[in-house]
Amino acid sequence: MRTIESIFIGALERLNNQKIILLTFVFLWGGTTFILLKKYNFNPTAMINFGLEFVNQNTKEMPANSLVFLGEKDDLGAGYDGQIFYFYSRTISNLNTLWPKGFDESYRAPRIGYPFLISLFGGFGKWGNVFGMYFINWVLFLASFFALRNILSPAARKYSILYLISPFSLGSYTVLVSDSVMVSLIILSYYFFTKEKFILFSIFGGLAIITKEPALFFLFPLGLGSLKEKQWKKTFFILSTLLIPFFWQMYLRFTFPNWRISRITDFILPMEGIFSYLSNLVTAFSDFKGIKNLARELSRLPLFFLFILGVFSVFTGNIKKGWVFRLGIIFTLFMVGTAGYYHFWSVYENISRMFTIAVPLVILLQNEDESVNFTLFYLLLICILILFLVKILFIQDVKPFLIWENVSR
Repeated sequence: MRTIESIFIGALERLNNQKIILLTFVFLWGGTTFILLKKYNFNPTAMINFGLEFVNQNTKEMPANSLVFLGEKDDLGAGYDGQIFYFYSRTISNLNTLWPKGFDESYRAPRIGYPFLISLFGGFGKWGNVFGMYFINWVLFLASFFALRNILSPAARKYSILYLISPFSLGSYTVLVSDSVMVSLIILSYYFFTKEKFILFSIFGGLAIITKEPALFFLFPLGLGSLKEKQWKKTFFILSTLLIPFFWQMYLRFTFPNWRISRITDFILPMEGIFSYLSNLVTAFSDFKGIKNLARELSRLPLFFLFILGVFSVFTGNIKKGWVFRLGIIFTLFMVGTAGYYHFWSVYENISRMFTIAVPLVILLQNEDESVNFTLFYLLLICILILFLVKILFIQDVKPFLIWENVSR
């Protein structure tokens, strides 16, 4: 084990070069973008995943010549979550309150941070919003990477490479959803916190929360740490990150009659998702229905192992060190462990994105406590990245689609 660890750390140190880092980023994110768009004649809307069911309810905001997925058998062509952020961003760009139709308001409307950022490009029309989805992901992720490197000590800086190659941030980007954006915002907010630029910290932290709720897994332990140290000024500004979410929640309460803040608790089913997944995996072997079905079930197995490794690894090293980040990791793993099967563990993309915030938390813990042992966690992370790239290159099929301009509306 010590030999594996020393080889792994040695490899990270050799890769800890700015030119290599930038080339790696361009290769991963640029190459993945090229591969995915090539399947659909380089139509940029392919990664947004417009689905016919929701497009038919929001036709006025569809970009001309955009790609719309038709779905498979027993599937209405629902697409994926990237379209939700696009449609919400169009409402903000139009400066009106005609919110998109067909989406769960209680679950989707609170996550307005990403659509707000996209909407800043809406002055250039619908394709401006499409461009904004790519631009926001690229710029925020790269900025957060350099911010993370600045936060880390020189000895721990090599671990930042693992954030750069995170398969979960990359996976979030490939479907243009909010997980990578939320994590980028929270890292940038923490960077401003360490530099005592508290106004910027409060703004970025608030934006992170209304982008996706797991940002609280970072901010809440940070607040506890400040309270413990009796750093009242820092505690005040950490609390101030709740102002933006508070005012947005007040707006939702009066705008959407069906909105309820407790909606998210409907998805909390302790261990049900994991047990159901493992049961289905056993069934896939005992009742063999083809290699494709088995491969689909096996795709989530590395995530289960990563969950187990995370649970054990977070308690290694000196427990008194880095407890703020340990607590954040524990909250993240709790979220994974309580995720239900139907909405999360049944779909690789859904459950994998839950790990996105865990990667920088682990790296920041490593920065605080050098004795913590996450080597196997990191190695499995790299294996998941390789499997993800193999999936995109060789397994992911071209789905049936149409070009929206050719549809009579």
